[in-house]
Amino acid sequence: MSEPKTKVLAAPFEDWVTDVEPELRRDEARALDILFRGVTGFEAQVWTGGIVGYGAYDYTYASGRSGTWMATGFAPRKAKLSVYIMPGYADFAPILDRLGPHSKGKSCLYITRLARVDMDVLGELIAAGLRDLATHWPVRDRA
Repeated sequence: MSEPKTKVLAAPFEDWVTDVEPELRRDEARALDILFRGVTGFEAQVWTGGIVGYGAYDYTYASGRSGTWMATGFAPRKAKLSVYIMPGYADFAPILDRLGPHSKGKSCLYITRLARVDMDVLGELIAAGLRDLATHWPVRDRA
């Protein structure tokens, strides 16, 4: 079996975030770190691909494929912030309706500017995602 493409790096968040560009995204990453730590109780872990994860879970699909992935997290991309809610956004429409401007994929929420969304609602969404994930896979504090 091949080595997973995405894995935890040794770099602490505080060191990693200083290289995030542009500066606006760096500031937003710091604000998201505070929010995620407060909601999850987990410390940040930097993953390859510029992803910051909080908590982790082990999965095994019916196909036999297995691995470890972050329980929730974000990536400060140049165009948009990506917020990861595992395993997805099923049944979160009432929360998303109150969030503010966003778009979404299966497990990824895209936010253009953090200042445009309601941070309390985003925290509620992160907590709901963790609760939902825990019904599928046991969640722990680190990968």
